[in-house]
Amino acid sequence: MAKRHYIPVTADVPGAASEGNCALIRKVIRTALAAEGVDFPCEVDVLLTNDENIHQVNLDMRNVDRATDVLSFPEFDLTPGELPGPEDADPGTGLVPLGDMVISMEHVAAQAKEYGHPKRRELAYLVVHSVLHLLGYDHLDEGPQKKQMRAREEAILAELGIGRD
Repeated sequence: MAKRHYIPVTADVPGAASEGNCALIRKVIRTALAAEGVDFPCEVDVLLTNDENIHQVNLDMRNVDRATDVLSFPEFDLTPGELPGPEDADPGTGLVPLGDMVISMEHVAAQAKEYGHPKRRELAYLVVHSVLHLLGYDHLDEGPQKKQMRAREEAILAELGIGRD
């Protein structure tokens, strides 16, 4: 049997790493990686937190003094469609470390309410968004890069059967 992705999900706030949230996060990450052609075993670390803690991470790591919904810390400097390879695997684990994501569960709840869809859909969207960042996608411009990223997000969510409820 081929090695599978290793996706540890931790939380520093009570209840965030529920069995349902962890299962959804892992399924979304695996689906997004497969959709982007990642066919080698990877590691993606996920931290579920609150606004206060993600604000501190944002300040410490990016010098941005505010809370946000999701932060992505890629291991590699990729462009969309470019992938690390098995040669980038950690010799000790055999896994390619793609990077880390930090998600504010307070933002998940607030944005789900704001957009009128379930928290499950918002969490899935933020996970897909973060995986794409780990794989080199960006949306800093308001043009082609953002459009390309949005199209991939919607395609992956559709593949998961998670629409805009």
